[in-house]
Amino acid sequence: MGQKVNPIGLRLGINRNWTSRWFPGSQITPSSILEDHKIRKFLKKELYYAGVSEIIIEKAAKKLRVTVVAARPGLIIGKKGADIEKVKETLKKIVQKEVAINIKEVKRPQADAQLAAESVATQLERRVAFRRAMKKVMQAAMKSGAKGIKVKVSGRLAGAEMARTEWYMEGRVPLHTLRAKIDYGFAEAMTTYGIIGVKVWIFKGEVLHKGIQVEKKEEATREERPKTRRGRQ
Repeated sequence: MGQKVNPIGLRLGINRNWTSRWFPGSQITPSSILEDHKIRKFLKKELYYAGVSEIIIEKAAKKLRVTVVAARPGLIIGKKGADIEKVKETLKKIVQKEVAINIKEVKRPQADAQLAAESVATQLERRVAFRRAMKKVMQAAMKSGAKGIKVKVSGRLAGAEMARTEWYMEGRVPLHTLRAKIDYGFAEAMTTYGIIGVKVWIFKGEVLHKGIQVEKKEEATREERPKTRRGRQ
């Protein structure tokens, strides 16, 4: 089961928290979910250049707080906060509420799964060979302290007539271990041959109930496993 489901959703309440934090009544739940979707879609499009990893939305009765976790926060804020004010005003028009925006920096961008997936997708759109793009991201993640990484691409790879799936893995990625801190990211590359899906799993260590990081004395063995499967998943 751990191989199929979203690893973030599987670990909610264990070592991951929800990215939408609000408690509406049953009648307004659908509209609140749609509102969250619009906020995320707008911010992803507007702040794409800043490398947005995560968007956390917190709602009160008449106020909305949005926390944007990005690799380059300075580009979001702009000179004297001018750019962030423009974003805030646009969000006010979308949600019709008072909006507060917090910006956080990603400590290790190379070990962030969402940023890694978007990096591979960007390289594929620039016609970089998919194997080269995958291995480049994997090497950067392992150098920045990741315990393991798995990258999977699906679609018409290298312009092939039949879609297929290929993946590479280095180190350990224990998807069935619930205490394992697994970061997951997904992105799509819009190529001339069609859409190529990119999925990235990054293992950052095991977390106990008290939040203690378990360090292994022996280093994880490095391995690369090229796999091919015909058809799309």
